[in-house]
Amino acid sequence: MAGERRDYYEVLGVPKGAGTDDIKRAYRALAKKYHPDLNKDNVKEAEEKFKEVSEAYEVLADDQKRKLYDQYGHQGVSQSFGEQGFTWDNFTHFSDLEDMFSDFGFFSGPFDIFGRRRMDPNAPRRGDDLRYDMEISLEDSARGVEREIEVPHSVACPDCSGTGAEKGSSPKTCPRCNGSGQSRTVRSSGYSQLITIGECPACRGRGQTNERPCRNCRGTGQVARRDKISITIPAGADNGIRLRVSGGGEAGTRGGPPGDLYVVLHVRRHPTFQREGDDLFLDSELTFAQAALGGEIEVATLDGTARVTVPPGTQTHTILRLGGKGMPRFGRSGRGDLFIRVRVSTPKSLSERQKELLREFARESGEELGERKGFFRKPGRR
Repeated sequence: MAGERRDYYEVLGVPKGAGTDDIKRAYRALAKKYHPDLNKDNVKEAEEKFKEVSEAYEVLADDQKRKLYDQYGHQGVSQSFGEQGFTWDNFTHFSDLEDMFSDFGFFSGPFDIFGRRRMDPNAPRRGDDLRYDMEISLEDSARGVEREIEVPHSVACPDCSGTGAEKGSSPKTCPRCNGSGQSRTVRSSGYSQLITIGECPACRGRGQTNERPCRNCRGTGQVARRDKISITIPAGADNGIRLRVSGGGEAGTRGGPPGDLYVVLHVRRHPTFQREGDDLFLDSELTFAQAALGGEIEVATLDGTARVTVPPGTQTHTILRLGGKGMPRFGRSGRGDLFIRVRVSTPKSLSERQKELLREFARESGEELGERKGFFRKPGRR
């Protein structure tokens, strides 16, 4: 849609903390309001509005996409939709729209229940999209790397150029469905009728049949192939990011373009670092002397090691910060921070000399030895 993109919460008219049921309820109402078949006087604007509310619902109804959107805005989910932005190929909640048939009634106009223009069954059709789940390490995400994957998919048959017909012959209009690609079943019950529309079993929805099917693809127009594809993983990519490979999906039919391949990233749990957005956290133990006197300690980072200053008198649960030592900001410049959660370690065994020094320390601090060996208490406490 032209112009500045609106906030998805604003599009659906719900607050940022809205629950799943409230989001679905708002979408159902707006989808019905803007369906093109109910706005015949202003079809173009209705189409745009219907698509806008469906895009907002696609993001906010998905926990992972919603988390990315809340953190990074539209840029955080742009990878999910590809270069062309949101299209109906990206919409994954068709079942929610189908639930509304009882509210909408049956649309017989040029648009289907999803607000899409009805397609000519004999027209070229784009192939299906494919999904590939890839696991990467936190270090791979931080650096940005290239990976090669092998993807099985279908391509147009080279012998018949995707027509499904042997050379020298051509497809014919299916006599069963007269080229519509659909079969229609009508069941009557009293004064009502149940009309079921499905794929024609004779031509499998193609609207055409082949008297002499291609021997290489057995008339399907497609053959299976495995392709090696190089994937560039951008620095800072997080769980759920989808990388789009244009044309890497299934073959189209009747000369239509192939679908796309979407590589979904999953970042493995790291043994040292915990990630929260662009920031990293790690736990570090301090000795009693380090915590009391302060100084510098060495901590691990994704780039190696770094030194951080410990203020005198540091307590357990104190958090120290190293700026710019976190994850690269996905799609932006700069990096997050590294936070060190401090825990003061109590020694489990002491030499006699160490015990004597601690007793002296207790006396200088105005503390008394408790009844149980190894514990101190202030005078007057019981």
